[in-house]
Amino acid sequence: MRVWFKKFNFVQMKNFRVLKITALLLLICSIKAFSQETNTDSLEVLKKKNSKGFHVGLYVGSYFANQYTSNMYDGYGFDINGAKNDWDNSFMNQKINMQYGGYGYPGQPDQIATALGIDYQTWVFDESDMPTNMRYTPAFMVGLNCRYSVDEKNAILFNLDVSKLAISGNFTIMTPQQATSTQVNNRIKTFQILGGEQRMLLQFGYQHLFGEIGKLNFFAEGGMHLTITEFNKNQIQINNLTIDLTSYYNTTLYSSAVVFKKPIGAGLGVFGGMGLNIAMNPKITVQLLYNPTYEKVNIGISPKLTFQNAVGLRAYYNW
Repeated sequence: MRVWFKKFNFVQMKNFRVLKITALLLLICSIKAFSQETNTDSLEVLKKKNSKGFHVGLYVGSYFANQYTSNMYDGYGFDINGAKNDWDNSFMNQKINMQYGGYGYPGQPDQIATALGIDYQTWVFDESDMPTNMRYTPAFMVGLNCRYSVDEKNAILFNLDVSKLAISGNFTIMTPQQATSTQVNNRIKTFQILGGEQRMLLQFGYQHLFGEIGKLNFFAEGGMHLTITEFNKNQIQINNLTIDLTSYYNTTLYSSAVVFKKPIGAGLGVFGGMGLNIAMNPKITVQLLYNPTYEKVNIGISPKLTFQNAVGLRAYYNW
């Protein structure tokens, strides 16, 4: 029943700073683009410049990960075969109860009770207390984006983007009944579990500009997509006590008869994109775009193709 008392860890305000920065950049570039005068000579130069050539660009935006893989960071961990551990072998059980809780061997100190400010081993952490509400938060994404223009409307794309994702959720611990309270809710303490993940996105595809080439054009793009993903952080916080769950993946720091495998993998998919192409001048082109992907994050149990979303700004320098 304790699982019903867990609170969803909603996105904190600081996570929206990424979105605010992206929106501000988009607004500034749009204002600058519209403030420039359009004339026949500049359009002719623009068409000539875009007709053929190699363009190097930078991308900055926000990445919204699909929640399908967020439960990888729920404290169970994975064995050497990539299978998810059961409760007995779960990293949270081993860390909280056995290593830090004093249940591993007689005489072992109970650091959990110390962190909670209660008597030794008067708390309970069992399978019902495990996290069930893991969520990705919006992430910042940057990248190097290049294109080779075949003519003024068509180009071949190669994009390399990277993002560092944060995952968070909650777990509970049952503490002794307070003398001044008769409510069960007061016995259940909620704490945070955090995860971290790195993704590298490689894209190879095609881009097309619509209409007569001018200062503003709509465009669409699409192609093949490769996602390289690495699980790189998982920790829990019990008041002022921080416990690193990823130490099991580091054999140089942690010695155990059981071997664990750190999840990392690569998966194929496809990407699309649409937005507004803004010719700032014959040398600089800015694109405001929405970029959905249908990709496989190839780590965890039963990886599958899922939709991810990104929105951002891309600036090309025309050689």
